[in-house]
Amino acid sequence: MRTATLPADTAQIEQLFADLLATWTAGDAQAFGALFTDDSDYVSYDGTVARGRREHQHNHDQLFRGVLAGSALVGDLESVRYLTPDVAVVHGTGSVLMPWRSVLPKRRLSRQTVVVVRTGEGWRIGAIHNGRVRPVTVPEPGAFPSRMSQLMARVARRLGLGRR
Repeated sequence: MRTATLPADTAQIEQLFADLLATWTAGDAQAFGALFTDDSDYVSYDGTVARGRREHQHNHDQLFRGVLAGSALVGDLESVRYLTPDVAVVHGTGSVLMPWRSVLPKRRLSRQTVVVVRTGEGWRIGAIHNGRVRPVTVPEPGAFPSRMSQLMARVARRLGLGRR
């Protein structure tokens, strides 16, 4: 393992993220798949899992020629954090912009957690998890939803319901 030259590596990782957007927008499943390692994992926004470059390429070929034909993947890289000189965690946002839209609907915004690894071909995606951005407000412990939940838990315990 070599010591990372962080500015150069960060620029390459930024380019990898840009290439992810560009290959999607070009509808090029082969180039899209080439951004991943052979044994990579891809968790889609709906929680489904695909394993391996070949499966990602196949799935995206179906999407690019089907329901996502002509779409663009738009987004921003938020951060790069090195776990080792050869592994980094990347966070970014992105969304599919359909060809009939000029503005992204907020409900379509996703956040990606991407694990990138240094390979013989350069930085590649080893894993990606894509989740919708759907912030929820956490109620204070004394708020009505919290008090109701606490009450229901007490009732369930008294009745012997739920987990044991």
